[in-house]
Amino acid sequence: MADILRLESVRAGYGGTVILEDISLTVPEGGALAVLGRNGVGKTTLIRTLIGQTRLHDGGLWFDGTSIAALPCHRRAALGIGMVPQGRQVFASLSVEENLLVALRAGPWTVARVLDLFPHLAERRRQRANRLSGGEQQMLAIGRALVGNPRLLLLDEPMEGLAPVVVEHLFEVLRSLRGDDRLSIILVEQYARAALAYAPRCLVLERGRIAYDGESSVLAADTDQLGLLLGASR
Repeated sequence: MADILRLESVRAGYGGTVILEDISLTVPEGGALAVLGRNGVGKTTLIRTLIGQTRLHDGGLWFDGTSIAALPCHRRAALGIGMVPQGRQVFASLSVEENLLVALRAGPWTVARVLDLFPHLAERRRQRANRLSGGEQQMLAIGRALVGNPRLLLLDEPMEGLAPVVVEHLFEVLRSLRGDDRLSIILVEQYARAALAYAPRCLVLERGRIAYDGESSVLAADTDQLGLLLGASR
């Protein structure tokens, strides 16, 4: 299976400050990767580096065989990289349907398909986004990314601040997306055990470097190493 994403020896950060050091990884087409780590180790910086929101100091990034190191955010999005940002960032003054329509690109994911995936949103399609619950706003953020018909979906802590019942529902949704061999997923998440159960491979960051890169099942079974890398994990 070909790799949809490849990073080699990436050093990146903000301005002159380097946050990520020597990051090399691959994601296969249709694959899922969990990115874990304590707070402040560079997880969000990694996602922002992939979408083009940081300064690349060294190394290379390739998406579907094309170098994207010098491409701005909108060019990367046009190639097929979609993002669900931390904090949702839905358009508060727009309705559910309008939030989806502004991001719509040609492809198998349509507004109707997203509303089928999230019946709660279908019931509120005319409602403004700022009147939705936190869980509904996260559904909308995921749906908005999907209607852009990405080939690689980046999710930055989508479960943050949500009730456990909503977290379980969203993981069910993500599991259904994992069955689409046209869509690759990188999930940054604090719910470590749920993320390890979701993605067959995981990456753990520590102080901006890769501390673990391997099978999720192996790390999940090694309680001592899991605790060492992540501390008390949910």
